[in-house]
Amino acid sequence: MPSPISLRPRVKSALLWGAVGFMAFLVLVQGYALVVEPLVSITQGAGIALLVAAGTAAGAYVLEHRIAAWSAQRAVSETNSHNDAD
Repeated sequence: MPSPISLRPRVKSALLWGAVGFMAFLVLVQGYALVVEPLVSITQGAGIALLVAAGTAAGAYVLEHRIAAWSAQRAVSETNSHNDAD
């Protein structure tokens, strides 16, 4: 039985964030169309959503590990500052 395609966690996370960006953009365009008027056609909206997805995925891939490292460093420094206050 062939094994499913295995992606590195960082790539999988970036692709999932891209999917979130894709769907969020489509929801916003649809909401605007319901309230005011359509800004773009369905085809144009899907094309722009693909660009948003690519940008979101690229941003997540580039920034995610940096944000995680910053967050971990901040948590350690806050823990140390709380321990020093005792």
